[in-house]
Amino acid sequence: MSHLVSGEAVLLEMRVARLASRGLAFVLDVLLQFLTLLVLFLILGAAGVTGFDGALRSAVTLAVLVLVLVGYPVITETLTRGKTVGKAAAGLRVVRTDGGPIRFRHALVRGLAGFFVDFWGVGLFGAVAVIVSLSSRNSQRVGDMLAGTLVVRERVPEQSSAPVPMPPPLAGWAATQRVSGLPNDLALAVRQYLGRLHELAPEAAHTLGQRLAGEVSAHLGSPVPPNVPIPEYLAAVLAERRTREETRQHQRQDPVTEQQRDQPPSDNPFAPPS
Repeated sequence: MSHLVSGEAVLLEMRVARLASRGLAFVLDVLLQFLTLLVLFLILGAAGVTGFDGALRSAVTLAVLVLVLVGYPVITETLTRGKTVGKAAAGLRVVRTDGGPIRFRHALVRGLAGFFVDFWGVGLFGAVAVIVSLSSRNSQRVGDMLAGTLVVRERVPEQSSAPVPMPPPLAGWAATQRVSGLPNDLALAVRQYLGRLHELAPEAAHTLGQRLAGEVSAHLGSPVPPNVPIPEYLAAVLAERRTREETRQHQRQDPVTEQQRDQPPSDNPFAPPS
């Protein structure tokens, strides 16, 4: 199964970001980068860098440009799992084509391709990114194609859907797992996979299910129970996670403990109210 098929399976409920929203995010990021460059060059000028010979001054200037124009998107997208300041403001996120969160290598490939090809390196100031994005079905620029990523919109209208039921044979097992450590983006990918499972070809469903189960198992710190179908395993994890979250919300809204509820009212008029 190709990444494109699995990506479509996971991202059916997410909208691919198009040129307008990506352009807005890019402009915001560029403004921030140029402000950063201005501050850095002022600091270097005050430190006497302008007094260096031409070769050294050029090397320092290039190093600062690469640090800001490449380092900024790589570091921010790695730390935030797919966002820069501009993308966060525009409600966008970079994800893998299979719907999972990106890692450092994805951000590095995107950053280097953006510097040398998409935006600055060929002297066309973003023309390559615009042309490639417009010709791509998923609005991918060169950096996205090389890294295997997409930019999607996070702020989409919420759609009501039935909660994932708990498979009864796995209820006891799920109660012993550390499901609260499951990241929201991975839980969303699992939820979308289960919701669209009947629409997938058997081979595609099996391959994507195995990948998601491996990521879930790594976060839980325990293997997939033997002889358990992958969809049931994923459903049990999500159902238990939802149950615990609902319990926490209920406890925050109603701090009175069960012991206090069951305690009969006191006949002592001077007793403090419970």
